[in-house]
Amino acid sequence: MSESNNYGDDDNGTGATSSHPAKRPPKQARTGLKSTGVRKAASKSARSRAREFALQALYQHLVGGNAPEAIDAFTRDLAGFHKADSVHYDALLHGSIKMAADMDALITPLLDRKMAEISPIEHAVMWIGVYEFQHCLDVPWRVVLNECIELAKEFGGTDGHKYVNAVLNGLAPRLRAAEVAADKGAAAAAATAPSDAAAPEGGEDAQA
Repeated sequence: MSESNNYGDDDNGTGATSSHPAKRPPKQARTGLKSTGVRKAASKSARSRAREFALQALYQHLVGGNAPEAIDAFTRDLAGFHKADSVHYDALLHGSIKMAADMDALITPLLDRKMAEISPIEHAVMWIGVYEFQHCLDVPWRVVLNECIELAKEFGGTDGHKYVNAVLNGLAPRLRAAEVAADKGAAAAAATAPSDAAAPEGGEDAQA
């Protein structure tokens, strides 16, 4: 997956800069949201596809305010849905809508503007990320982050992925505290190990 090291960007998750409007404003067409083709379809897993369809459904919810049942029926009828993990899609869609207020309460303090001014694409992607952080503990936090970055790249505005990256990076240490701490601790240990191993036995300071 591309840009696997994005979790290091904007590590404090604050001061994020808002993204530009989506390049191709999504429409409720039978084919769903328009992809920019960042990732080839053949490289996408069933769960990646589930996230894409959940994003399309959540976009419709945010923009049109339609009932979840109607959105669900529409989305399941889109081309390619049979290749998605329908169980994961179902959890993301209905779980995000149910937990929307709580998730927005977590996201809002990391924004540099009102939630109403955030693109509905980035808003929906952040919902997916927060929901997975909280309820899909079998998915590593880095995978959640990178998948959401890819979603924002593929369907959002030019710099939307940077905004999503900053916000989710800010929430990861809180929502996946033990996992993030262990991960960063291991990375720090790996970074110092080579220099320790390469140190000679007795250097210039040891000479009389």
